[in-house]
Amino acid sequence: MKLNKETFKDYKNYPEKVLQFGEGNFLRAFVDWQIDKMNKEADFNGSVVVVQPIPNGLIDKLNEQDGLYTLYLKGIKDGEAVSEHSVIDCINRAVNPYKNFEEYFKIVENPELRFIISNTTEAGIAFDENDKLEDKPQNSYPGKLTALLYHRFKTFNGDSSKGFIIIPCELIDRNGEKLKKIILKYAELWNLESEFVDWINNSNTFCCSLVDRIVPGYPKDRIDEITEELGYEDQLVVEGEQFHLWVIEGPDSIKEEFPTDKAGLNTLFVKDMTPYRTRKVRILNGAHTTMVTVAYLYGLDTVREAVEHEVVGKYVNGAIFEEIIPTLDLPQEELEYFANAVLDRFRNPFIKHYLMSIALNSMSKFETRVLPSLLEYVNRKGKLPKKLVFSLAALIAFYKGDRNGEKIALADNKDILELYRKEWASYDGSEESLRNIVTSVLGYEANWKMDLNKVEGLTDAVTKYLYDIENLGIKEAIKEV
Repeated sequence: MKLNKETFKDYKNYPEKVLQFGEGNFLRAFVDWQIDKMNKEADFNGSVVVVQPIPNGLIDKLNEQDGLYTLYLKGIKDGEAVSEHSVIDCINRAVNPYKNFEEYFKIVENPELRFIISNTTEAGIAFDENDKLEDKPQNSYPGKLTALLYHRFKTFNGDSSKGFIIIPCELIDRNGEKLKKIILKYAELWNLESEFVDWINNSNTFCCSLVDRIVPGYPKDRIDEITEELGYEDQLVVEGEQFHLWVIEGPDSIKEEFPTDKAGLNTLFVKDMTPYRTRKVRILNGAHTTMVTVAYLYGLDTVREAVEHEVVGKYVNGAIFEEIIPTLDLPQEELEYFANAVLDRFRNPFIKHYLMSIALNSMSKFETRVLPSLLEYVNRKGKLPKKLVFSLAALIAFYKGDRNGEKIALADNKDILELYRKEWASYDGSEESLRNIVTSVLGYEANWKMDLNKVEGLTDAVTKYLYDIENLGIKEAIKEV
């Protein structure tokens, strides 16, 4: 038995209110799940029409199943490990603009359509100077969207009430602003009338947003087991973690039309998303990067092992609560709630997150995710944060490429790997040669955007920790912090 509206007895048909560019795992496990909950719990009464943004995708499978699919949410919920599943019933249809352009273009002729949501990868919000208004369709997502908006504008004669609330979910900073900027660039390139530009500026709301949910995707390794459990065949099963967060920067009026709060969702409408982005980068991503080299050199292999380890777990916890949180400006209670949620996510027994998958490009990750906390801690406290500095020393030790005789598969830019190859080749076992390595690494401004040797006491502290890691081993060295 296959999943479709004939076999799913609770199937409902809602008016199309949301145009969604992208049919991948993340949008279905995050945005569409929220819309489904709003339909069931907040009387949103709206469905999604999905557009495939590139020539190849899952549109055919989605239509075969009448937009239905099963979502498994797995992780820590209210302190317990929980796996639960439900059928998502909010996608009305899916359209491939490369095969059915007329049907695609007619989507925006629907006066009830109100929202446009996208996730076209980080590279999706980009300008392509070769896109033309008459293309069917344009190559880039912003090009496609500009042409659609222009058709909407023409269809309703510039009616100001027929603009959209546009919420991109691509993982780039200020995504809404960048998307709008490119659309206006296309309007200029295509010589579109000034009235259309005014309509874009005054009748449409471009929201910047931050999304957060780990979505492993289609569970191909256990799909037979899942099919037996469900009692039906579903080609689009998707797995995600329990935690979710959506921060949307825009006017308060949006939540009246998009009532996530009434469905109990962790979606925040804010005037400025910057503190929330900083919180995520510093706490979640920062904790990952802080722990990865320390835990791996300690002999651990997964995130869960690290946070549950008696010694490394205590170190990670201390780094977050004692050294990262004090550098952030959101309310303490809110920061601690988020940090505890992050640690629960790290403990998720359903996800095996390998440390080495996080270790990719660790130098640049440390610069964006950890260094700002380290420097702000110095600025606010007048002293160095021991655990973050120890992590920096472990980072340098990690790039030696050896874990107790086991070769580490280092993965980074060529210049970074060459820097470490050269520096570690000169190591003669002395503390002086370690200081030379530390001085060279901290002074590599191409990565740090500054000379870290100028941070008072940092070169000495990193050298001491690195000396201890090299001579005592990390299991003894970590006791210092």
